Amino acid sequence: MRRPPPPPTSPESQGEQEPASPSVLRPARRESLGAKKPSGSISPPDDGTEALVGATDTETPPTSTRDVWRAARARRKALRAEIRRFTQRSRRRRIIWWSAIGAVVLLVGGSVAAAYSPLFAVEKITVAGASTLDPAAVEAALSGQIGTPLALVDSSEVKAALLAFPLIETYALEARPPHDLTVRIVERTPIGVIRSDAGYTLVDAAGVALSTTSDQPAGQPLIDIATGTDSSAFQSAGLVVRSLPADLRAQLTGVSASTADDVTLTLSSGLTVVWGSAEKSALKALVLEKALTAKPDASTVDVSSAETAVVG
Repeated sequence: MRRPPPPPTSPESQGEQEPASPSVLRPARRESLGAKKPSGSISPPDDGTEALVGATDTETPPTSTRDVWRAARARRKALRAEIRRFTQRSRRRRIIWWSAIGAVVLLVGGSVAAAYSPLFAVEKITVAGASTLDPAAVEAALSGQIGTPLALVDSSEVKAALLAFPLIETYALEARPPHDLTVRIVERTPIGVIRSDAGYTLVDAAGVALSTTSDQPAGQPLIDIATGTDSSAFQSAGLVVRSLPADLRAQLTGVSASTADDVTLTLSSGLTVVWGSAEKSALKALVLEKALTAKPDASTVDVSSAETAVVG
């Protein structure tokens, strides 16, 4: 009778039995026999504990506080470098914007500082628009502004100096860097003279007294308004005189009115013109011209109704 084969062994059992195999233990014995150990030394156990400890000490050296600090600093440095790289475009835009703003501020600040400095001081005053007034007299009255920076010219001082010239109705100051100041004036237009005990006072349409002389100025009509310069009759007469054509204005010798609607003109030829109110004065002047052309020897012409003229 044959004996049955032995049961198969598991891998665990094989692994446990392998160290007991003569073929495996024999080389180990040769190595142990061939190794020369110094006398008096104690050999460490062969279970591999010392080798494991040595390998662990080599791979993970002890960590100090300085190493941790250096690692954190390197990490922060790398993070800042990444942030700078990703924000480079926005930083460039900010630099451009701030540079532009700084240039504008510098330009404006420099201009303002220069404008208020003696570099732009007034050295010359020019008067424009004067026909009756003497420009040299006006320039002399404003000489106190010489040496003042153009931006610091005091308009109140200029106004006070120009009040001495009643003929000036309005004025405007123009600064022309670096050293010129121009004064543009608009003179009042006189409409005639008013006779009084003081003499003949030249007035404009607003009733402002421009000058007073002992004799009647040439070319200025005599104004006879009983109600005074503050009345509506005077205002209407002033508007009529200012609306007259130049050739008719040159022949005017007298203006009278008691109300705003009965302005009467006297010409140098002796002709009396009943003008009426100041309305439609341009049309009335045309009607008067046609009437005088049709009848040059007329003594009176009534144009108070602008559409028709009554010649007498």
